[in-house]
Parts: sequence; structure tokens; C-alpha cells
Amino acid sequence: MSDMNDPDPSPPVAALAVRGLAKRFDRPVIADLDLTIRAGELYALLGANGAGKTTTLRMVTGLARPDAGRIRIFGIDARRDPLAAKAITAWLPDEPMLYDKLTPAEYLAFVAGLWRMDPGHAAAEAERLLHWLELWDQRDTRCEGFSRGMKQKVALAGALIHDPRLLILDEPLTGLDAAMARSVKDALRAQVDAGKTVIVTTHILDVAERMADRIGILADGRLMAEGTLAELRHQAGTEGLTLEDTFIRLTGGH
Repeated sequence: MSDMNDPDPSPPVAALAVRGLAKRFDRPVIADLDLTIRAGELYALLGANGAGKTTTLRMVTGLARPDAGRIRIFGIDARRDPLAAKAITAWLPDEPMLYDKLTPAEYLAFVAGLWRMDPGHAAAEAERLLHWLELWDQRDTRCEGFSRGMKQKVALAGALIHDPRLLILDEPLTGLDAAMARSVKDALRAQVDAGKTVIVTTHILDVAERMADRIGILADGRLMAEGTLAELRHQAGTEGLTLEDTFIRLTGGH
């Protein structure tokens, strides 16, 4: 039995902790942003075009340099030790980035090689992902003839091949038909159920309403509201209404 006088256990390490993040182009895009994503949750980051969602995530993943601020991914300082942070993170942009002349199997072997994975382990993981995402029958077909949804699933497999703890996706459902969108949503939920952390941006508010454990709303580069859907409704005074109604109320109609 533990001693009742023992100090309380340390709080769990956040999957992502951003403090004082700032970025300016011709104007301030991100302004003194603080954001905490808990381990093991699906977090939806919402905001109008130009609110700073993609810029924030590009800085988190090391694709853009912040002007100021700190970024920690599972306790790792992403600015001081970017390689260690990237090793446990996956980034999926809104446009799938593939080599069209490669097949899904070749693409996954290529990505696994970049991560210096053991070839045997990489092949087994690629086979598992291709079956799971229903790509096995197309494993030897060049990606150039795939639909956007198929390409999105191949890119998702590539993002997952090195077993990241944090998966970040920018508009992952844009342009997908209903069946393909459902397949991707199920895959993301399965990642969270397996203990991973998923961050998504989306303009499809009913998707965030149904999928997200917590929701953050950005406006003018600042986090203006955050919480569960029930908490956001309480803040906005929109109990019983949709996330869309709540979003419009919180952002003043933008």
C-alpha cells in the first residue's frame, strides 16, 4: 500500500505542449499561442481560412520556423531536438504527397528506408497497413492512377509506417467521397483507441462534432475557445445546438 504522505504522482506528459508560439509573415499570423493536447485524444483544431491552423501545425512538425515560443512533443523540445521529435510524429498535409510512379508497396518501403527501419519489420508493418486500409489488392499498382481517396490512404499508411505516437492531419477528408471518408475516419479513431494521439484540422464541422474528444477554435492566430462540445456550447450559450451554431456564435459569425 502506498504511503498516504507520498506526494501526488506527476501529471501525465502532454502529447503536445505549445507555449508563446508566434509567427509573422507580412502580418502576425500566430500570436502568443498556448495549446495543450493530451495524450490519447483526438483533437480537432478549427478556424476560418487564415486563422493560423496550418501554420501552427507546420511549426509543430518542423516545416516552418517559429519567430518565438516553445514546442514540446511528449516532453521533447522540438526546437532543440527536432530529429527526436520527428521520430515520434507523423504529418499528413491536405494534398497527399506521393511519388506517382511508385506502387503502394514500393512507397512504403521507401518511407521505411528513410526512417531506417529494419527491412523485415518494415515489410511486415507495410503488409499490415495495406490490409488494414484495404489497399492490399492495389499494392503493386502505380499510384498515378489512384483517386484522391486512394492516394490519401496510401499517404496515411506512409505516415503510420514508423508507428508514431502523434499523428497530425491537415484537412484529411477534403475531396473524399462518403465511403472513403468513413474509411479514413475509422482509421483515425482506431489509432486513438490504440493509445495514439491524433490532431486534425477540418472545415467539416459535423465531422469534428462526431469524432473529436476536444475541440480548439483559432481566430486571428489565437486560441479563443477550447473544450468538449458540451463545454463549448456552455461557453457560447448554445446548449442543444450544433457545433456549427456554436462555432458561429464564438467567432462572431466568421
